Amino acid sequence: MGRDQVIGGLIAVISVIVIVVYGYLVFLPPDISIFGMPVDIFILKLTGFVAVLGVFGILSWIGYTLATTPPPKPIEEIEKELEEELKKLEKEVAEEEGEGKATPSKE
Repeated sequence: MGRDQVIGGLIAVISVIVIVVYGYLVFLPPDISIFGMPVDIFILKLTGFVAVLGVFGILSWIGYTLATTPPPKPIEEIEKELEEELKKLEKEVAEEEGEGKATPSKE
C-alpha cells in the first residue's frame, strides 16, 4: 500500500472519530462545564468562532491582497508597447533583407 493511501486512510478514520465525538459532546454532553458553561454550549460557541475566523480570515487576506497589489497596466499602454516592438522587429527584418542576410526560401 502506498504512502498516500495510508495517509488518506488515517485522515478518513480521524475525521469519523472527530464527527462522532463532536456529535456526542453536542447532543449527549457529559455533566461538566468549561469556562463556566456546559460543554455543549462551549463546543457550539467554539465551532461558531472557528467558522467566523475562517471566513473573515480569508476575506481579510483577499482585502490585503487587493490593497497592496499594484493595478495592472491599461490595455492601451500594452498595445502601444506591442506596436513599438513589432515596428522594431519589422525594421530589423527589413535591414537584414537589405544586406542580403535573409534566408532563402525553399520553393
